Amino acid sequence: MNQKLKEKTLESLSAVLPITAIVLILSIFLVPMEIGTVAMFLVGALMLIIGMGFFQLGAEMAMMPLGEGMGVQISKSKRILSIVLVVFAVGTIITIAEPDLQVLAGQVPSIPSNVLIWTVAVGVGVCLVLAVLRILFKVSLSTMLMILYGIVFLISFFTPSNFLSVAFDSGGVTTGPITVPFIMAMGVGLALVRSDKNASDDSFGLVALSSIGPILAVMLLGIFYNPQGSSYVPAEIATVVTTQDIVREFMRALPVYAKEVLFSILPIVAVFLIFQITTRRYQRKQCIRMTVGFVYTYIGLVLFLTGVGVGFAPVGSLLGSELASSRFKWLLIPVGMLIGYYIVKAEPAIQVLNHQVESVTNGSISASAMNRCLSIGVAISVGLAMLRAITGISIYWILIPGYVIAIVLSRIVPKIFVGIAFDSGGVASGPMTSTFLLPLCIGVCEALGGNIMTDAFGVVALVAMTPLIAIQIMGVAYKLKSKKSDKIDGLSADGIDEILDLEEEYQHE
Repeated sequence: MNQKLKEKTLESLSAVLPITAIVLILSIFLVPMEIGTVAMFLVGALMLIIGMGFFQLGAEMAMMPLGEGMGVQISKSKRILSIVLVVFAVGTIITIAEPDLQVLAGQVPSIPSNVLIWTVAVGVGVCLVLAVLRILFKVSLSTMLMILYGIVFLISFFTPSNFLSVAFDSGGVTTGPITVPFIMAMGVGLALVRSDKNASDDSFGLVALSSIGPILAVMLLGIFYNPQGSSYVPAEIATVVTTQDIVREFMRALPVYAKEVLFSILPIVAVFLIFQITTRRYQRKQCIRMTVGFVYTYIGLVLFLTGVGVGFAPVGSLLGSELASSRFKWLLIPVGMLIGYYIVKAEPAIQVLNHQVESVTNGSISASAMNRCLSIGVAISVGLAMLRAITGISIYWILIPGYVIAIVLSRIVPKIFVGIAFDSGGVASGPMTSTFLLPLCIGVCEALGGNIMTDAFGVVALVAMTPLIAIQIMGVAYKLKSKKSDKIDGLSADGIDEILDLEEEYQHE
Protein backbone atom coordinates (compact mmCIF):
# COMPACT_ATOMS: atom_id res chain seq x y z
CA MET A 1 0.00 0.00 0.00
CA ASN A 2 1.24 3.50 -0.88
CA GLN A 3 2.77 4.94 2.33
CA LYS A 4 1.21 8.37 1.74
CA LEU A 5 -2.20 6.79 1.12
CA LYS A 6 -1.81 4.79 4.33
CA GLU A 7 -1.09 8.02 6.28
CA LYS A 8 -4.14 9.76 4.79
CA THR A 9 -6.37 6.75 5.49
CA LEU A 10 -5.22 6.66 9.14
CA GLU A 11 -6.02 10.39 9.40
CA SER A 12 -9.48 9.63 8.01
CA LEU A 13 -9.93 6.79 10.50
CA SER A 14 -9.22 9.10 13.45
CA ALA A 15 -11.70 11.64 12.00
CA VAL A 16 -14.60 9.23 11.30
CA LEU A 17 -14.24 6.92 14.33
CA PRO A 18 -15.62 9.35 16.99
CA ILE A 19 -18.83 10.16 15.09
CA THR A 20 -19.34 6.43 14.39
CA ALA A 21 -18.94 5.66 18.10
CA ILE A 22 -21.43 8.40 19.08
CA VAL A 23 -24.11 7.05 16.72
CA LEU A 24 -23.58 3.48 17.98
CA ILE A 25 -23.87 4.61 21.63
CA LEU A 26 -27.08 6.53 20.82
CA SER A 27 -28.46 3.41 19.10
CA ILE A 28 -27.89 1.41 22.30
CA PHE A 29 -29.22 3.85 24.91
CA LEU A 30 -31.64 6.31 23.24
CA VAL A 31 -32.60 5.33 19.68
CA PRO A 32 -32.73 1.53 19.21
CA MET A 33 -32.00 0.60 15.58
CA GLU A 34 -32.45 -2.57 13.58
CA ILE A 35 -29.28 -4.60 13.04
CA GLY A 36 -29.57 -4.05 9.28
CA THR A 37 -29.60 -0.25 9.70
CA VAL A 38 -26.55 -0.39 11.98
CA ALA A 39 -24.74 -2.65 9.51
CA MET A 40 -25.51 -0.20 6.67
CA PHE A 41 -24.16 2.63 8.80
CA LEU A 42 -20.93 0.75 9.59
CA VAL A 43 -20.32 -0.12 5.93
CA GLY A 44 -20.94 3.55 5.11
CA ALA A 45 -18.37 4.56 7.76
CA LEU A 46 -15.79 2.18 6.24
CA MET A 47 -16.37 3.69 2.79
CA LEU A 48 -16.01 7.18 4.27
CA ILE A 49 -12.63 6.31 5.78
CA ILE A 50 -11.20 4.80 2.58
CA GLY A 51 -12.79 7.51 0.42
CA MET A 52 -11.37 10.36 2.50
CA GLY A 53 -7.91 8.79 2.32
CA PHE A 54 -7.98 8.59 -1.48
CA PHE A 55 -9.52 12.05 -1.81
CA GLN A 56 -6.97 13.83 0.38
CA LEU A 57 -4.05 12.23 -1.46
CA GLY A 58 -5.66 13.00 -4.85
CA ALA A 59 -6.27 16.64 -3.93
CA GLU A 60 -2.65 16.97 -2.80
CA MET A 61 -1.33 15.45 -6.05
CA ALA A 62 -3.63 17.09 -8.61
CA MET A 63 -6.09 19.77 -7.48
CA MET A 64 -3.68 21.85 -5.43
CA PRO A 65 -0.79 21.98 -7.96
CA LEU A 66 -3.31 22.92 -10.68
CA GLY A 67 -4.89 25.69 -8.61
CA GLU A 68 -1.50 27.03 -7.51
CA GLY A 69 -0.16 26.98 -11.07
CA MET A 70 -3.17 28.86 -12.39
CA GLY A 71 -2.85 31.42 -9.57
CA VAL A 72 0.82 32.08 -10.46
CA GLN A 73 -0.01 32.34 -14.17
CA ILE A 74 -2.90 34.76 -13.54
CA SER A 75 -0.67 36.97 -11.37
CA LYS A 76 1.87 37.27 -14.20
CA SER A 77 -0.77 38.42 -16.70
CA LYS A 78 -1.03 42.18 -17.24
CA ARG A 79 -4.38 42.10 -19.06
CA ILE A 80 -7.20 42.58 -16.55
CA LEU A 81 -9.94 41.59 -19.02
CA SER A 82 -8.23 38.25 -19.71
CA ILE A 83 -7.88 37.61 -15.96
CA VAL A 84 -11.57 38.40 -15.39
CA LEU A 85 -12.77 36.12 -18.21
CA VAL A 86 -10.50 33.19 -17.26
CA VAL A 87 -11.29 33.36 -13.53
CA PHE A 88 -15.04 33.69 -14.19
CA ALA A 89 -15.01 30.69 -16.54
CA VAL A 90 -12.96 28.54 -14.14
CA GLY A 91 -15.12 29.53 -11.13
CA THR A 92 -18.30 28.66 -13.02
CA ILE A 93 -16.96 25.32 -14.31
CA ILE A 94 -15.68 24.03 -10.96
CA THR A 95 -18.94 25.03 -9.24
CA ILE A 96 -21.03 23.07 -11.73
CA ALA A 97 -18.69 20.17 -10.91
CA GLU A 98 -19.40 20.38 -7.13
CA PRO A 99 -21.35 17.25 -5.96
CA ASP A 100 -22.88 19.10 -2.97
CA LEU A 101 -24.60 21.50 -5.36
CA GLN A 102 -26.29 18.58 -7.14
CA VAL A 103 -27.65 17.43 -3.76
CA LEU A 104 -29.06 20.89 -2.94
CA ALA A 105 -30.58 21.33 -6.42
CA GLY A 106 -32.45 18.05 -6.06
CA GLN A 107 -34.02 19.24 -2.80
CA VAL A 108 -35.62 22.43 -4.21
CA PRO A 109 -38.30 21.13 -6.61
CA SER A 110 -39.98 24.52 -7.19
CA ILE A 111 -37.00 25.60 -9.34
CA PRO A 112 -35.56 23.43 -12.15
CA SER A 113 -32.25 21.88 -11.06
CA ASN A 114 -30.30 23.20 -14.06
CA VAL A 115 -31.54 26.75 -13.45
CA LEU A 116 -30.48 26.62 -9.80
CA ILE A 117 -27.07 25.07 -10.62
CA TRP A 118 -26.24 27.64 -13.31
CA THR A 119 -27.43 30.52 -11.10
CA VAL A 120 -25.18 29.39 -8.25
CA ALA A 121 -22.26 28.77 -10.64
CA VAL A 122 -22.51 32.30 -12.06
CA GLY A 123 -22.65 33.68 -8.51
CA VAL A 124 -19.42 31.85 -7.62
CA GLY A 125 -17.77 32.96 -10.89
CA VAL A 126 -18.53 36.65 -10.25
CA CYS A 127 -17.37 36.59 -6.62
CA LEU A 128 -14.22 34.58 -7.47
CA VAL A 129 -13.33 37.35 -9.94
CA LEU A 130 -13.80 39.91 -7.13
CA ALA A 131 -11.64 37.76 -4.82
CA VAL A 132 -8.79 37.55 -7.36
CA LEU A 133 -8.94 41.27 -8.15
CA ARG A 134 -8.83 41.97 -4.39
CA ILE A 135 -5.51 40.11 -4.10
CA LEU A 136 -4.04 41.74 -7.23
CA PHE A 137 -5.02 45.27 -6.15
CA LYS A 138 -4.36 44.65 -2.42
CA VAL A 139 -7.87 45.56 -1.23
CA SER A 140 -8.74 44.83 2.42
CA LEU A 141 -10.63 41.54 2.81
CA SER A 142 -12.48 42.89 5.85
CA THR A 143 -13.81 45.86 3.85
CA MET A 144 -15.01 43.65 0.99
CA LEU A 145 -16.71 41.25 3.40
CA MET A 146 -18.46 44.13 5.14
CA ILE A 147 -19.82 45.51 1.84
CA LEU A 148 -20.90 42.15 0.41
CA TYR A 149 -22.57 40.87 3.58
CA GLY A 150 -24.31 44.25 3.90
CA ILE A 151 -25.78 43.68 0.42
CA VAL A 152 -26.70 40.07 1.34
CA PHE A 153 -28.74 41.09 4.39
CA LEU A 154 -30.36 43.99 2.53
CA ILE A 155 -31.59 41.69 -0.27
CA SER A 156 -32.59 39.01 2.27
CA PHE A 157 -35.45 41.24 3.51
CA PHE A 158 -37.05 40.94 0.06
CA THR A 159 -36.49 37.16 -0.25
CA PRO A 160 -39.47 34.81 0.41
CA SER A 161 -39.17 33.28 3.90
CA ASN A 162 -39.57 29.75 2.51
CA PHE A 163 -36.45 30.26 0.43
CA LEU A 164 -34.25 32.29 2.78
CA SER A 165 -32.59 29.36 4.58
CA VAL A 166 -31.96 27.54 1.29
CA ALA A 167 -30.23 30.65 -0.08
CA PHE A 168 -27.88 30.83 2.91
CA ASP A 169 -27.29 27.07 2.74
CA SER A 170 -26.23 27.36 -0.91
CA GLY A 171 -23.22 29.44 0.12
CA GLY A 172 -21.96 26.55 2.24
CA VAL A 173 -22.58 23.63 -0.11
CA THR A 174 -20.93 25.20 -3.16
CA THR A 175 -17.54 25.40 -1.44
CA GLY A 176 -17.12 21.64 -1.06
CA PRO A 177 -14.55 18.93 -1.75
CA ILE A 178 -14.03 19.79 -5.44
CA THR A 179 -13.82 23.59 -5.21
CA VAL A 180 -11.98 24.12 -1.91
CA PRO A 181 -8.57 22.51 -2.71
CA PHE A 182 -8.54 24.20 -6.13
CA ILE A 183 -9.59 27.70 -4.98
CA MET A 184 -7.36 27.68 -1.89
CA ALA A 185 -4.32 26.66 -3.94
CA MET A 186 -5.15 29.39 -6.47
CA GLY A 187 -4.98 31.92 -3.63
CA VAL A 188 -1.54 30.62 -2.63
CA GLY A 189 -0.39 30.83 -6.26
CA LEU A 190 -1.63 34.41 -6.61
CA ALA A 191 0.21 35.42 -3.44
CA LEU A 192 3.46 33.62 -4.40
CA VAL A 193 4.24 36.14 -7.15
CA ARG A 194 3.98 39.03 -4.68
CA SER A 195 6.94 39.71 -2.42
CA ASP A 196 5.34 42.19 0.03
CA LYS A 197 4.80 41.41 3.69
CA ASN A 198 1.01 40.91 3.30
CA ALA A 199 1.30 38.27 0.55
CA SER A 200 0.72 35.25 2.83
CA ASP A 201 -2.22 37.03 4.53
CA ASP A 202 -3.89 37.59 1.15
CA SER A 203 -3.46 33.97 0.07
CA PHE A 204 -6.62 33.22 2.08
CA GLY A 205 -10.09 34.67 1.47
CA LEU A 206 -10.96 33.28 -1.97
CA VAL A 207 -13.27 30.60 -0.55
CA ALA A 208 -14.86 33.19 1.75
CA LEU A 209 -15.78 35.58 -1.05
CA SER A 210 -16.74 32.77 -3.44
CA SER A 211 -19.33 31.48 -0.95
CA ILE A 212 -21.10 34.87 -0.85
CA GLY A 213 -21.89 34.76 -4.59
CA PRO A 214 -24.30 31.78 -4.37
CA ILE A 215 -26.20 33.38 -1.46
CA LEU A 216 -26.82 36.56 -3.46
CA ALA A 217 -27.59 34.67 -6.69
CA VAL A 218 -30.06 32.25 -5.05
CA MET A 219 -31.79 35.09 -3.16
CA LEU A 220 -32.34 36.95 -6.43
CA LEU A 221 -33.57 33.71 -8.00
CA GLY A 222 -35.94 33.20 -5.07
CA ILE A 223 -37.38 36.69 -5.52
CA PHE A 224 -37.82 36.09 -9.27
CA TYR A 225 -39.42 32.64 -8.96
CA ASN A 226 -41.16 33.38 -5.64
CA PRO A 227 -41.11 29.66 -4.73
CA GLN A 228 -44.01 28.82 -2.45
CA GLY A 229 -44.64 25.34 -1.11
CA SER A 230 -41.14 24.01 -1.68
CA SER A 231 -40.69 20.56 -0.21
CA TYR A 232 -37.92 18.17 0.70
CA VAL A 233 -37.81 14.42 0.13
CA PRO A 234 -35.96 12.83 3.08
CA ALA A 235 -33.63 9.86 2.71
CA GLU A 236 -35.37 6.52 3.17
CA ILE A 237 -33.92 3.65 5.17
CA ALA A 238 -33.61 0.55 3.03
CA THR A 239 -34.98 -2.70 4.46
CA VAL A 240 -32.11 -5.15 4.69
CA VAL A 241 -32.13 -8.64 6.21
CA THR A 242 -28.96 -10.34 5.03
CA THR A 243 -25.42 -9.19 4.26
CA GLN A 244 -26.26 -9.76 0.59
CA ASP A 245 -29.02 -7.13 0.89
CA ILE A 246 -26.51 -4.63 2.28
CA VAL A 247 -24.05 -5.24 -0.55
CA ARG A 248 -26.92 -4.94 -3.05
CA GLU A 249 -27.94 -1.50 -1.68
CA PHE A 250 -24.43 -0.11 -1.94
CA MET A 251 -23.86 -1.69 -5.37
CA ARG A 252 -27.11 -0.12 -6.58
CA ALA A 253 -25.98 3.35 -5.45
CA LEU A 254 -22.34 3.06 -6.52
CA PRO A 255 -22.89 3.52 -10.31
CA VAL A 256 -25.14 6.52 -9.66
CA TYR A 257 -22.45 8.29 -7.61
CA ALA A 258 -19.73 7.11 -10.02
CA LYS A 259 -21.54 8.82 -12.90
CA GLU A 260 -22.23 11.95 -10.82
CA VAL A 261 -18.59 12.31 -9.73
CA LEU A 262 -17.34 11.57 -13.27
CA PHE A 263 -19.32 14.54 -14.58
CA SER A 264 -17.91 16.55 -11.65
CA ILE A 265 -14.27 15.66 -12.36
CA LEU A 266 -14.30 15.90 -16.18
CA PRO A 267 -14.62 19.73 -16.31
CA ILE A 268 -11.61 20.05 -13.96
CA VAL A 269 -9.60 17.65 -16.13
CA ALA A 270 -10.57 19.74 -19.18
CA VAL A 271 -9.32 22.89 -17.41
CA PHE A 272 -6.04 21.08 -16.62
CA LEU A 273 -5.56 19.98 -20.25
CA ILE A 274 -6.29 23.44 -21.68
CA PHE A 275 -4.01 25.09 -19.11
CA GLN A 276 -1.17 22.64 -19.81
CA ILE A 277 -1.49 22.99 -23.62
CA THR A 278 -1.46 26.81 -23.47
CA THR A 279 1.26 27.28 -20.82
CA ARG A 280 3.38 24.06 -20.84
CA ARG A 281 3.83 24.66 -17.11
CA TYR A 282 4.13 21.04 -15.95
CA GLN A 283 6.81 18.55 -16.98
CA ARG A 284 5.97 15.01 -18.12
CA LYS A 285 6.56 13.43 -14.67
CA GLN A 286 4.35 16.02 -12.97
CA CYS A 287 1.60 15.53 -15.58
CA ILE A 288 1.60 11.78 -14.87
CA ARG A 289 1.52 12.44 -11.11
CA MET A 290 -1.40 14.85 -11.50
CA THR A 291 -3.28 12.37 -13.70
CA VAL A 292 -2.91 9.72 -10.98
CA GLY A 293 -4.07 12.38 -8.50
CA PHE A 294 -7.27 12.96 -10.49
CA VAL A 295 -7.91 9.18 -10.46
CA TYR A 296 -7.42 9.08 -6.67
CA THR A 297 -9.74 12.09 -6.26
CA TYR A 298 -12.39 10.35 -8.36
CA ILE A 299 -12.17 7.05 -6.44
CA GLY A 300 -12.19 8.88 -3.11
CA LEU A 301 -15.27 11.00 -3.88
CA VAL A 302 -17.25 8.04 -5.26
CA LEU A 303 -16.58 5.97 -2.13
CA PHE A 304 -17.15 8.91 0.22
CA LEU A 305 -20.45 10.06 -1.30
CA THR A 306 -21.79 6.49 -1.60
CA GLY A 307 -20.95 5.83 2.07
CA VAL A 308 -22.55 9.08 3.21
CA GLY A 309 -25.61 8.84 0.97
CA VAL A 310 -26.49 5.19 1.64
CA GLY A 311 -25.12 4.63 5.15
CA PHE A 312 -25.11 7.97 6.95
CA ALA A 313 -28.01 10.13 5.64
CA PRO A 314 -30.84 7.70 6.54
CA VAL A 315 -29.42 7.24 10.06
CA GLY A 316 -29.28 11.03 10.52
CA SER A 317 -32.97 11.37 9.65
CA LEU A 318 -33.89 8.43 11.91
CA LEU A 319 -31.93 9.83 14.89
CA GLY A 320 -33.62 13.23 14.54
CA SER A 321 -37.19 11.92 14.26
CA GLU A 322 -36.83 9.33 17.05
CA LEU A 323 -35.23 11.71 19.55
CA ALA A 324 -37.73 14.49 18.77
CA SER A 325 -40.67 12.07 19.25
CA SER A 326 -39.40 10.90 22.64
CA ARG A 327 -39.62 12.63 26.02
CA PHE A 328 -35.90 13.39 25.69
CA LYS A 329 -36.31 15.89 22.81
CA TRP A 330 -34.30 18.62 24.61
CA LEU A 331 -31.37 16.19 24.64
CA LEU A 332 -31.16 16.97 20.92
CA ILE A 333 -29.24 20.16 21.72
CA PRO A 334 -26.33 18.55 23.67
CA VAL A 335 -26.40 15.47 21.42
CA GLY A 336 -26.33 17.72 18.35
CA MET A 337 -23.39 19.67 19.78
CA LEU A 338 -21.49 16.44 20.45
CA ILE A 339 -22.14 15.23 16.90
CA GLY A 340 -21.14 18.65 15.50
CA TYR A 341 -17.87 18.65 17.46
CA TYR A 342 -16.71 15.41 15.85
CA ILE A 343 -18.46 15.45 12.47
CA VAL A 344 -16.52 18.46 11.16
CA LYS A 345 -13.30 16.40 11.34
CA ALA A 346 -14.85 13.96 8.87
CA GLU A 347 -15.34 16.68 6.21
CA PRO A 348 -12.98 15.77 3.34
CA ALA A 349 -11.81 19.34 2.66
CA ILE A 350 -11.13 20.24 6.32
CA GLN A 351 -7.78 18.45 6.47
CA VAL A 352 -6.80 20.12 3.17
CA LEU A 353 -7.50 23.54 4.72
CA ASN A 354 -5.71 22.74 7.99
CA HIS A 355 -2.55 21.46 6.28
CA GLN A 356 -2.59 24.46 3.92
CA VAL A 357 -2.82 26.86 6.89
CA GLU A 358 0.00 25.07 8.73
CA SER A 359 2.16 25.17 5.59
CA VAL A 360 1.56 28.85 4.71
CA THR A 361 2.09 30.04 8.32
CA ASN A 362 5.18 27.81 8.80
CA GLY A 363 3.51 26.01 11.70
CA SER A 364 2.66 29.14 13.74
CA ILE A 365 -1.03 28.19 13.29
CA SER A 366 -1.10 24.43 13.76
CA ALA A 367 -3.54 21.95 12.22
CA SER A 368 -4.50 20.74 15.72
CA ALA A 369 -5.40 24.29 16.85
CA MET A 370 -7.50 24.74 13.68
CA ASN A 371 -9.24 21.40 14.29
CA ARG A 372 -10.05 22.36 17.87
CA CYS A 373 -11.48 25.78 16.95
CA LEU A 374 -13.52 24.42 14.05
CA SER A 375 -14.93 21.62 16.23
CA ILE A 376 -16.04 24.10 18.91
CA GLY A 377 -17.56 26.40 16.29
CA VAL A 378 -19.50 23.63 14.53
CA ALA A 379 -20.65 22.16 17.88
CA ILE A 380 -22.25 25.52 18.75
CA SER A 381 -23.83 25.84 15.30
CA VAL A 382 -25.43 22.37 15.43
CA GLY A 383 -26.73 23.13 18.93
CA LEU A 384 -28.33 26.32 17.57
CA ALA A 385 -29.75 24.38 14.59
CA MET A 386 -31.37 21.87 16.97
CA LEU A 387 -32.80 24.76 19.01
CA ARG A 388 -34.28 26.24 15.81
CA ALA A 389 -35.74 22.89 14.75
CA ILE A 390 -37.40 22.45 18.19
CA THR A 391 -38.62 26.04 18.75
CA GLY A 392 -39.01 27.37 15.18
CA ILE A 393 -37.19 30.67 15.89
CA SER A 394 -36.22 32.70 12.81
CA ILE A 395 -32.73 32.18 11.38
CA TYR A 396 -32.36 35.98 11.37
CA TRP A 397 -32.04 36.00 15.17
CA ILE A 398 -28.85 33.97 14.84
CA LEU A 399 -27.32 34.96 11.48
CA ILE A 400 -27.49 38.75 11.83
CA PRO A 401 -25.81 38.96 15.31
CA GLY A 402 -23.37 36.23 14.27
CA TYR A 403 -22.18 38.00 11.12
CA VAL A 404 -22.06 41.37 12.90
CA ILE A 405 -19.70 39.84 15.51
CA ALA A 406 -17.63 38.18 12.75
CA ILE A 407 -17.29 41.45 10.77
CA VAL A 408 -16.39 43.47 13.92
CA LEU A 409 -13.72 40.88 14.83
CA SER A 410 -12.32 41.10 11.28
CA ARG A 411 -11.35 44.73 12.01
CA ILE A 412 -9.41 43.69 15.14
CA VAL A 413 -7.59 40.41 14.48
CA PRO A 414 -4.40 39.98 12.39
CA LYS A 415 -5.24 39.94 8.65
CA ILE A 416 -4.25 36.33 8.10
CA PHE A 417 -6.85 35.14 10.64
CA VAL A 418 -9.63 36.97 8.77
CA GLY A 419 -8.97 35.06 5.55
CA ILE A 420 -8.52 31.73 7.34
CA ALA A 421 -11.70 32.23 9.42
CA PHE A 422 -13.97 33.14 6.51
CA ASP A 423 -12.48 30.37 4.34
CA SER A 424 -13.04 27.83 7.12
CA GLY A 425 -16.76 28.62 7.21
CA GLY A 426 -17.18 27.45 3.61
CA VAL A 427 -14.95 24.43 4.13
CA ALA A 428 -16.70 23.23 7.33
CA SER A 429 -20.10 23.07 5.61
CA GLY A 430 -19.37 20.18 3.25
CA PRO A 431 -21.02 16.86 2.30
CA MET A 432 -21.20 15.54 5.88
CA THR A 433 -23.30 18.58 6.82
CA SER A 434 -25.64 18.39 3.83
CA THR A 435 -26.10 14.61 3.98
CA PHE A 436 -26.08 13.89 7.75
CA LEU A 437 -26.83 17.06 9.74
CA LEU A 438 -29.51 18.32 7.34
CA PRO A 439 -31.44 14.99 7.47
CA LEU A 440 -31.01 15.08 11.28
CA CYS A 441 -32.77 18.50 11.40
CA ILE A 442 -35.35 17.32 8.83
CA GLY A 443 -36.19 14.35 11.05
CA VAL A 444 -36.66 16.63 14.08
CA CYS A 445 -38.90 19.02 12.12
CA GLU A 446 -41.06 16.25 10.69
CA ALA A 447 -41.53 14.63 14.11
CA LEU A 448 -42.54 17.96 15.69
CA GLY A 449 -44.73 19.07 12.74
CA GLY A 450 -42.57 22.13 11.96
CA ASN A 451 -41.92 23.88 8.65
CA ILE A 452 -38.98 22.06 7.02
CA MET A 453 -38.09 24.90 4.64
CA THR A 454 -37.85 27.54 7.39
CA ASP A 455 -36.87 25.50 10.48
CA ALA A 456 -34.66 22.64 9.18
CA PHE A 457 -32.90 24.24 6.23
CA GLY A 458 -30.35 26.71 7.52
CA VAL A 459 -28.17 24.19 9.37
CA VAL A 460 -25.54 24.47 6.60
CA ALA A 461 -25.63 28.26 6.94
CA LEU A 462 -25.10 28.04 10.71
CA VAL A 463 -22.23 25.56 10.29
CA ALA A 464 -20.66 28.02 7.83
CA MET A 465 -21.06 30.95 10.25
CA THR A 466 -19.73 29.87 13.67
CA PRO A 467 -16.16 28.99 12.53
CA LEU A 468 -15.81 32.63 11.43
CA ILE A 469 -16.13 33.69 15.05
CA ALA A 470 -14.22 30.74 16.59
CA ILE A 471 -11.12 31.14 14.39
CA GLN A 472 -11.07 34.93 14.85
CA ILE A 473 -11.28 34.52 18.63
CA MET A 474 -8.20 32.31 18.25
CA GLY A 475 -6.70 35.24 16.32
CA VAL A 476 -7.44 37.64 19.20
CA ALA A 477 -5.77 35.21 21.65
CA TYR A 478 -2.79 34.89 19.27
CA LYS A 479 -2.50 38.69 19.06
CA LEU A 480 -2.59 39.12 22.86
CA LYS A 481 -0.05 36.32 23.32
CA SER A 482 2.28 37.94 20.75
CA LYS A 483 2.03 41.32 22.50
CA LYS A 484 2.79 39.71 25.87
CA SER A 485 5.75 37.84 24.36
CA ASP A 486 7.08 41.05 22.76
CA LYS A 487 6.72 42.87 26.09
CA ILE A 488 8.67 40.13 27.91
CA ASP A 489 11.34 40.18 25.20
CA GLY A 490 11.56 43.96 25.57
CA LEU A 491 11.92 43.70 29.35
CA SER A 492 14.56 40.99 28.95
CA ALA A 493 16.48 43.13 26.52
CA ASP A 494 16.32 46.12 28.90
CA GLY A 495 17.56 43.92 31.75
CA ILE A 496 20.53 42.67 29.68
CA ASP A 497 21.42 46.23 28.69
CA GLU A 498 21.30 47.27 32.34
CA ILE A 499 23.64 44.41 33.36
CA LEU A 500 26.05 45.29 30.55
CA ASP A 501 26.04 48.98 31.61
CA LEU A 502 26.77 48.05 35.24
CA GLU A 503 29.58 45.72 34.13
CA GLU A 504 31.05 48.51 32.00
CA GLU A 505 30.92 50.95 34.92
CA TYR A 506 32.55 48.39 37.21
CA GLN A 507 35.39 47.78 34.75
CA HIS A 508 35.83 51.53 34.28
CA GLU A 509 36.19 52.05 38.04
